[in-house]
Amino acid sequence: MLARQQHSPIRLPLVGVALSLALAFAPGCGDDSNSNPMNPDAMTDAMAPDAAPGLAEGIFAPLGEPMPAATDVQLGTFERGREVSLKRFSPEEGLGPHFNVSFCAACHEKPVFGGSAGRYRNFLLVGQVLPDNSFGQTAINGVQPQYFVDGADPDGSRRFDTDDKTNVMATRNAIPFFGVGLLAEISEDAILANADPEDADGDGISGRPNYVEGFLGRFGRKAQNAAIESFIRGPLFNHLGITSNPLPDVRRAQLPVASAGAEDDGSGDTTFGALTAPQAGAPDEPLFDNDSAPDPELSEDELFDLVSFSMLLAAPMPDPPTPESEAGKDLFNQLNCSGCHVESLRAPRGLIPAYTDLLIHDMGPDLDDGIVMALAGGSEFRTAPLWGVAATAPYLHDGSADTLDDAIRMHGGEAATSRDDYVALSDEDRELVLTFLRSLGGASQYTAGLLPPDAEIPAVGDYGAPETALAGADLERYRRGQALFDRDFGLKEGLGPVFNGDACRACHFDPVIGGSGPADVDVIRHGRVFNDVFTAPDIGTMAPRHAADPSTRPPIDPDANVFEARQTPAIFGIGMINRIPDDTLLALEDPDDLDGDGISGRAHVLSDDRIGRFGWKANVPSVAEFARDATSAEMGITLPDQAGLTFGAATDGDDIDDPEISLEDLEDLIFFMEQLGPPPRTSVAPELEDEGEVIFVEIGCNSCHQQVLLDNDGVDVPLYSDLLLHDVAAATFRGIEDGLAEMREFRTPPLWGLATTAPYMHDGSATTVEDAIIAHAGEAKATRDAYLDLPPAEQRAILAFLESL
Repeated sequence: MLARQQHSPIRLPLVGVALSLALAFAPGCGDDSNSNPMNPDAMTDAMAPDAAPGLAEGIFAPLGEPMPAATDVQLGTFERGREVSLKRFSPEEGLGPHFNVSFCAACHEKPVFGGSAGRYRNFLLVGQVLPDNSFGQTAINGVQPQYFVDGADPDGSRRFDTDDKTNVMATRNAIPFFGVGLLAEISEDAILANADPEDADGDGISGRPNYVEGFLGRFGRKAQNAAIESFIRGPLFNHLGITSNPLPDVRRAQLPVASAGAEDDGSGDTTFGALTAPQAGAPDEPLFDNDSAPDPELSEDELFDLVSFSMLLAAPMPDPPTPESEAGKDLFNQLNCSGCHVESLRAPRGLIPAYTDLLIHDMGPDLDDGIVMALAGGSEFRTAPLWGVAATAPYLHDGSADTLDDAIRMHGGEAATSRDDYVALSDEDRELVLTFLRSLGGASQYTAGLLPPDAEIPAVGDYGAPETALAGADLERYRRGQALFDRDFGLKEGLGPVFNGDACRACHFDPVIGGSGPADVDVIRHGRVFNDVFTAPDIGTMAPRHAADPSTRPPIDPDANVFEARQTPAIFGIGMINRIPDDTLLALEDPDDLDGDGISGRAHVLSDDRIGRFGWKANVPSVAEFARDATSAEMGITLPDQAGLTFGAATDGDDIDDPEISLEDLEDLIFFMEQLGPPPRTSVAPELEDEGEVIFVEIGCNSCHQQVLLDNDGVDVPLYSDLLLHDVAAATFRGIEDGLAEMREFRTPPLWGLATTAPYMHDGSATTVEDAIIAHAGEAKATRDAYLDLPPAEQRAILAFLESL
């Protein structure tokens, strides 16, 4: 997570501005006189005559790996920092009271941890332009949160509303951290030498530095951050609600970066491993919030390790030059792209070939997002580093470009001439330019989703494996369906106009693809309740998080007074659930509680008499309909006709031809979901777990959580659910109705795979399995009370059993 410069919790910067370090690609300036890292004789005056000799050594590695120059001690810090970046914070640990994500790597996952993210991790910057045209931040330091933690919001909605003062919104897409520590080392003189604010040389390029409280900015979309520490502390606070104290000077002096003020003594040795002075512009005040977790919520050691991890991430390893990439590089320079994307800048350890000048440039009115940050106006953005650009789509500050070609064509302002000259090239020459850009690292690690390029199908019995061994055409079909499930859909493929995820995997990835999702991918439903009568909005109950239009937040019903989060359910084994006969579910019904056990479950009979079995309201009748519903409702992808299937939309309001997914692709996606095997059961303490299962039955948990149902062939499906609707909410609960499912009714969720699918309950409000048990009410109240009356040892046995599932 990155943040802009901050000095007080009241004036914390637009974090997320930080979450997007580069404009991804900004062709537009210069000539071929810039330095070549492999040819020091070609250095600009800014790098000579006292520049460190040649390309910095020990800085390149595959994406996500530490710099080879790191010491053993630093490598230990790197691994600890990586663990901090992956830590899923709970409300008890300080998440919230408002948040967008629950862990740092949520926005820095692609193609590996430390990278960027798909559009489902986009966030909004918000502000207010006053009558005098001055700009001010709104919401939480200029960042629009999506969620409250349960119980933190005043009306119980869990949805964080947009401030009435907000009249400017701008989307930010997450940015990669690769090589960010090296950018911290670049000499200020090397940056300032390329500044030409008045365009004195008449080349149409007028890059200028951004300053933040007197310090030269170099991080963030608008170079609005001067220090990596603030680049991290700000988003931790603004996106996760995690408080921290600044690192003391003695710890800052231990950060793994060569001091920007250090001089090379000619031996090639620098101060790598220790700063000679405190990090310029680092925040110097503690942060606080008003939740129940004690501040600071991130320890000094965790912050140090996280900052060190970021600084130690290697620069992307460039590909060996080829005739094609070298020809593309020549064209890149001839187009004046190199005037902004300066090949190398000087640092104590040598030349840093990031292809950026770290200055802000006017990119024209079409990219103007209205956000002002320090000296940078709405149309001004920092030149994006281009190393690793092949693997970090989508592009531009708002993720509005699907491809590098799109990104180049969308540039204007100072880049207009270079853009026009690029467009005027032949198709072959444009491809050479793109080949050069892809050669700057990461191409071999590119993935259309999150699965690595060489990912293998897991073995049967493992998470994410097919239910049974597949071969031949079926195996290839499974692979195609898995790839579709994982793949990010682009705007040109029909994503939107509003959406929650840009891939099926965007919500289903814990612990592997096909699983559940953390609280930060919850869907929000909304509606109106008056006198206990629910009315669905005309626009539907979905309140999407994202819009394809980067300047808007999707609309909601202005009269809605009920908002309800929906926790992502895992889909492991849903093909097996699909094969359970309707008659089996109907036989379990007891809507009038004729047996007097207090349990009155009922099947959700849809308007066409099909029996629902998927979703929190059991409102979806089959895997095929589940795939259609999610593809359409969550991603905004329009669908082809399939005989007998009715879920999903055939048309939408964008200008992409419908349907936006082919019938063949949709059928492959459904096949993958139908074949996805159940979660493996993991036993840690068999005797304790067996004892827990006995108690589980004795206190009546299995009245709803039926241990086994039989499929059409009489095969056991050990899902621990009856798939029926039950009233399990408190009497005062007001929620969303769906079909015949009333406000307080929810489908009994399968318990298999429980240990890996936190948080729990329909709204993700329970952090632990025990929290979920305690949250049961209505028909489950007697069983919940029986659990609470158990001795602690027997409670532990039940929990051990449940977590073994």
